[in-house]
Amino acid sequence: MLELRPNCECCDKELPPAASDAMICSYECTFCAACVSERLGGVCPNCGGGFVPRPVRPAADLVRFPASTVQIAVNRACGGR
Repeated sequence: MLELRPNCECCDKELPPAASDAMICSYECTFCAACVSERLGGVCPNCGGGFVPRPVRPAADLVRFPASTVQIAVNRACGGR
């Protein structure tokens, strides 16, 4: 099951479970769509893989299977702050 990480690893933008602009790679590295296209050129700086839109977990399922609340450190290699 996906962790649904709460922030962009590049700019630290909040990405709640219903965020439509959250993107993930096959390792679940999580970035916002703007960073993926403008800073990363569609390539994950952590693993070199590509990105797909992160699925949205139905709100009713978040009670039983909550999203992660662990903030991921900003990846300085992608030009983050």
